[in-house]
Amino acid sequence: MSNPAAMHPAATQDTASTGAVIADALVTVPLHRVAHARAGDKGNRLNVSVMPYEPAAYALLAGQLTEARVLALYAHRGAARVTRYDLPLLPAFNFVIDDVLEGGVNGSLNLDGHGKSNSFILLGVEVRVPATFVRAAAFTAAAAPAARPLT
Repeated sequence: MSNPAAMHPAATQDTASTGAVIADALVTVPLHRVAHARAGDKGNRLNVSVMPYEPAAYALLAGQLTEARVLALYAHRGAARVTRYDLPLLPAFNFVIDDVLEGGVNGSLNLDGHGKSNSFILLGVEVRVPATFVRAAAFTAAAAPAARPLT
C-alpha cells in the first residue's frame, strides 16, 4: 500500500524549462472547494464520506480532517465519537459519527432524521491546500441557462 504523504507534491519540478523546484502557494478554503461528500445514516449513526476532487489532495486532507476535529464540528449535535476510515486507493475518507442524529430517523423530531444534509457541516470546514487543488465556484447566476417556458 502506498504512503498517502508521498501522494502530495509539496513542490513540483519545472522540468520543461529550468528544472527548478516551484512551491505551490497554500490557500485556506472551505473543504467543498477541494472535495465532495455523501452522507447516510444507520440508526443514530451518521456516515459522511469525503472524496477529494484531486487524488493528490488526499494526504493533505488526511492531516487536517482528524477524528478530533470532526467530533468538534458535530459536538453541537451531540456527537459522542468519530471513527475515520482511510481509503487511500479511492481516495476517500469515511467518517462514522455516533449519537449525532437525535435518535435516528424513527426517534427524532429533526427535519433531517436521515442526516443527508449533515455532510454540509463537514464541507464547510476550512482546510489549507495548494491553490492548484481548489475548484472555482461551480455555479453563478451569470452562468445559469436562460429560463425556458414550460410546454
